[in-house]
Amino acid sequence: MGLIDYVNIKQGTDSVQRFSNGNTLPLVQRPFGFASFTPQTNTSRGSWFYHPADHSFEGFRLTHQPSPWIGEHGAIVMQPQIQNPTADNYRVWSGTDPKAATLQPHYMHYYLKRCFCDYELTPTEYGACIRLNFRKDFDRFFSVYPVSGENEFKYCKECNKLFVSTTCDPVGSADKGKLKAYFVFEFENGAIDTENTLTEQMDNLSKVNGTEISGQRVAIHLKLNKKTTEIKMATSFISYDQALVNLKNDSDYTDFDDLKEKNAAIWEEYLGRITIDAEEQQLKTFYSCLYRTFLFPHKAYEISENGEPVHYSPAADKVIAGYRYTDNGFWDTYRTVYALLTLVAPEECKEMLVAFVQEYIDGGWLPCWTAGTAKKCMPSTGIDAVIADAAVKNMLGDDWLKIAFEGMEKHANNDCDVKGYGRDGCSKYLEFGYVPFDAFNESVNLTLDAAYFDYCLSVVAEKLGLEDKKEMYLERSKRYANLFDRSHGFMRAKDSAGNFRSGEFSPISWGGDYTEAAAWQTSFAVQHDIEGLAALHGSKEALLKKLDEFFATEPEYLVGGYGFEIHEMTEMSDDNWGQCAISNQPSFHIPFIYAYLGQPEKASYWVERICTEGFSANDDGFPGDEDNGSTAAWYIFASLGLYPICPGKAEYTVTKPLVKNAKILGKRLDLSKAENVISHDELLKRMK
Repeated sequence: MGLIDYVNIKQGTDSVQRFSNGNTLPLVQRPFGFASFTPQTNTSRGSWFYHPADHSFEGFRLTHQPSPWIGEHGAIVMQPQIQNPTADNYRVWSGTDPKAATLQPHYMHYYLKRCFCDYELTPTEYGACIRLNFRKDFDRFFSVYPVSGENEFKYCKECNKLFVSTTCDPVGSADKGKLKAYFVFEFENGAIDTENTLTEQMDNLSKVNGTEISGQRVAIHLKLNKKTTEIKMATSFISYDQALVNLKNDSDYTDFDDLKEKNAAIWEEYLGRITIDAEEQQLKTFYSCLYRTFLFPHKAYEISENGEPVHYSPAADKVIAGYRYTDNGFWDTYRTVYALLTLVAPEECKEMLVAFVQEYIDGGWLPCWTAGTAKKCMPSTGIDAVIADAAVKNMLGDDWLKIAFEGMEKHANNDCDVKGYGRDGCSKYLEFGYVPFDAFNESVNLTLDAAYFDYCLSVVAEKLGLEDKKEMYLERSKRYANLFDRSHGFMRAKDSAGNFRSGEFSPISWGGDYTEAAAWQTSFAVQHDIEGLAALHGSKEALLKKLDEFFATEPEYLVGGYGFEIHEMTEMSDDNWGQCAISNQPSFHIPFIYAYLGQPEKASYWVERICTEGFSANDDGFPGDEDNGSTAAWYIFASLGLYPICPGKAEYTVTKPLVKNAKILGKRLDLSKAENVISHDELLKRMK
């Protein structure tokens, strides 16, 4: 039995818009792959187009969706059909047995009852190989249809290839250029009956014989001559020509089964970067989570005919040499994902870091939330913590680090007039030492984030030998104290005159001054200066008492500034760990403050409870949104007994491991004699 057999790629997919058990998709792809694939079972639910209990099947979707709250880009759907094909989502679906489907990181198979077809897919780096086996002899079609946007379909009889493009990007972008995806499908000789191939205008369901069509809601149905056939496909963000190059570069296999075997070996190698001794159920949860940490960010660069990395930059609206990665929200992922990748995927992590700095070179701003193009989603500049953590772990060379620091300084000291980049409230923060609530919503989070990320700038400045700037940013990093209300013991919003918000204050009131949280979850967001936070409370003991109160307070909430309930509130209440909302990232580090302050037994108690009660390998296996590997990586760290409480400091808190023993990259992890906090260098020394 391989490690891949422990993975349930449906973990977290049993979610709906109002309650998240992960809000994940079952992604079939290479680790950090350019192209991802997933079943589409009911697109009438919008971004929640897959659910594990559905008995309907609308096709395999090539997807780039990093979150249902962000939406899709560069996507198309592929579906085998018989007799009278259609691209209408209300008519295209086939019945299937979800329990009989096979879904693994490297392979998926459905039997479609309506068209008597075994439908299989295994990925390449830039596309996939598809195998169709129709069990009965009817007119057979392979249909390709869009998700949204402007689309083009053109079958070339001479080269036996289908060319497809789409501008699918419903969320929109702050960037100059509009993302366009190109696809090439290559068929076996004699596979396509071009005389009876159909194109469709989806608005009126009209179909005509033809091999070419373009428009917003159009599709193509290629008639197949064979009952069994294999189809190769590749995609590009640059051009059809580059898609052909990608197809050629990906064709290092003999047939479907050979590629499937190669993909299984790739996933086994990645999953094997951490090996643990644990009970079977824990093995399933652990490796299902570990799979999730290797999905995002997605590669968005391609290899040219000359063997050089190139990418389309939406920020610059042109093709540029170098690396690019996308589909990632740093507000979520800076807390766990990249700290884990420095340990288990250091080479891939270095390439990602170079790509993030390249984004600044391309467009003048470091990325905040990318989903193909820059999205205005979550606040602040979590990329600062990723760069600082890389700096203290020597993951980024000085030349790249200097450029990164230039980008960090730009958004730390300048307002950005391009939504999707920069720090909201930057100039107000510089003027007042905090972001006032009469100028910006979510002002408490904007202030605390700015203070922490200023600390991250001080770390990089020190690494570069810039002592004056180190001291300046270190001093600025103390500004979190400007919002501490001693009378209540919480971080609270102030106006431009320096007054705390008037009226009744409730620490369980969400939104308004806080981001996806209330004062309870936000007031501990001083990862970089826990000693200073303790001093504000009066002593270390007083802060520990506040933590006890945090976990003892009932998981109640007021809708507050939102005016309505958001799913994170519901999930916190359902999880019942006091006010600790592991359903969302602001609470991630809070249990580990106990260990940092010398009470590892309390940290271990809460971490074990959260892991055993809130996580499983099941389809409902997460306590809230998984968010691009961030929640999965939290579980991995918690299981190992380590946590990067402050990315940018090369250290980890130590708690009781939940596994019997573990190896990272083949080296045994020994924490038996570790203190409550262990440095990164000391951790590496202990791994033998």
